[in-house]
Amino acid sequence: MLGEQCRFLAQFVRKPGAVGAVAPSSARLAEKMVEWIEWERAEAVVEFGPGTGAFTGHILSRLKPGARFFAVEINPIFVSALRDRYPGVTVHEENVCRVGELCRHEGIEQVDAVICGLPWAAFCHQDQVACLESLKAVLSPNGQFATFAYLQGLLLPAGQRFRARLREYFSRVESSNVAWRNLPPAFVYRCRR
Repeated sequence: MLGEQCRFLAQFVRKPGAVGAVAPSSARLAEKMVEWIEWERAEAVVEFGPGTGAFTGHILSRLKPGARFFAVEINPIFVSALRDRYPGVTVHEENVCRVGELCRHEGIEQVDAVICGLPWAAFCHQDQVACLESLKAVLSPNGQFATFAYLQGLLLPAGQRFRARLREYFSRVESSNVAWRNLPPAFVYRCRR
């Protein structure tokens, strides 16, 4: 666990705009990310930006038999760590904006749920829109999207823009209670197409 935290911190120092956090997400935040997904209906699930896999194990434990799953992570250090930690999981070292191509490669027409660990408040307007457009293109008509935000991120213009932008892309957007024991404190956006 300490090795994972050190790896995460080192990547944050090297690429703060791409990693967006100083430590992996807590187990409590991970539980908040997955607890509301309708797993019994989810035939295809994708994880965006899994980092070192704080949410991945929680996702895998909830997948129903026969459900399809893959992760998309751009950081090669994290990709290597994920492949070591979850050897049976397909991890694409790629930008999430290419999720449509990745779904076609995996033989998936539509995705029922996306669990996302991307650092939205660190993204510029264009990057936020590009990621959301790519997500929208693959998400099924009743698909679910879970992502999180740090409490202090709501003070940043990009965090405020993202919160407003979610309402443009989803018919329903709710927020979970705050996971105070996460570093830093965070909450989950629970969105339905």
